[in-house]
Amino acid sequence: MPIFTYKGMDRTGKEVKNTINVESIVAAKQKIKSLGIMLIDIKEQKAQGTSAGGSVFSFGSGVSVEDLSMMTRQLATLIKAKIQIVEALAALVDQVESVTLRLVLADLRQKVNEGASLGKALADHPKVFNSVYINMVEAGEASGTLEIVLLRLADFSEAQVKLRNKIKGAMTYPVIMGIFGFAMMNVIFIFVIPKMAKIFTSTRKELPLITKICIWISDFLTNYWWLLIASIIGIVYLTLKYIASPKGMAQWHSLQLKIPVLGMLVKMINVSRFCSTLGTLLNSGVPILTSLTIVKNLIPNVHMKDAVEKARISVSEGATLTAPLIQSGHFPPLVTHMIRLGEKSGELEPMLKIISENYEDQVESKIGGLTSILEPIMMIFLGGAVGFIVFAVVIPMMDLNKLD
Repeated sequence: MPIFTYKGMDRTGKEVKNTINVESIVAAKQKIKSLGIMLIDIKEQKAQGTSAGGSVFSFGSGVSVEDLSMMTRQLATLIKAKIQIVEALAALVDQVESVTLRLVLADLRQKVNEGASLGKALADHPKVFNSVYINMVEAGEASGTLEIVLLRLADFSEAQVKLRNKIKGAMTYPVIMGIFGFAMMNVIFIFVIPKMAKIFTSTRKELPLITKICIWISDFLTNYWWLLIASIIGIVYLTLKYIASPKGMAQWHSLQLKIPVLGMLVKMINVSRFCSTLGTLLNSGVPILTSLTIVKNLIPNVHMKDAVEKARISVSEGATLTAPLIQSGHFPPLVTHMIRLGEKSGELEPMLKIISENYEDQVESKIGGLTSILEPIMMIFLGGAVGFIVFAVVIPMMDLNKLD
């Protein structure tokens, strides 16, 4: 069923902008008129499919993971209640708040109504539904367990959002402190120090080294601030460009794994993502080789991605999943040991779930620990900067008092 966006004026003369879901533009105009709105403009909206792949942390293109997760859970509930997919999608079009998701759902409903499977219809919107979502839905349709698969997808996306929010929450305080400290230092160096410098230089007395350094920094920021900004932009641009290259990305990701505390956190996040995604896919009936290909594309660290690719090749040749993971050195011994036990016992999916849940708890603990480390470091840095300025100003002031 098409979706139309319209602009009009209500009886009070207030401008109204909204969307309406009806069979045709004629029906849309009639319904708008019945609402007492004078129509100014109306046009049909089309959901645009794109070729870019999605990410496990963001389903992209104006649709939040929260909205998608809620829609997925509602769709699972409707299908479980024996409502046809076409009717369920039509019902969701009227319920969701996101205009973009509403357009996508309308497009899905039309394609399914024309005979396409839900999985094939989803594949036309890869920025909204990533490869995990599409493959799991296709597996659910093939096995007749679509409602179960959709519920797992909702749980999976909610878990990823929870992890992302924890990381954002942990970094909020240090980032705010850093921005505030940077702004405070600039105000002092640009507006306060120049006035003090005039007083000190008027005495024609030799200034301490710390004061000279402080005045030099102040002069540089006052007169050459543009050069500093240009340098920062240039360095950031060149660094990002280098990291985007295969060699630079490999070195950057290798450095990430070696940084104290942060390196362990990166490993834990990647291991948790590997286990939770692989376990969810296998549980939903997706073949293991397809699952490993999907998981590989969702792991950001190239070294751990390479280990998963080698594991996929190993499995395709009839060997074990575990050996390449052990050889990479990036997967903790406990993880590889439990995966090996799962392979031998035929209980790989439950074992992966146990590992992912365990590592999610460890990630939460590590994030809390990282926050507790960053906060005192920021305080020490700010305290050191303030102390530097205070000593640079106080020492010459004491000398002036001696002259009096």
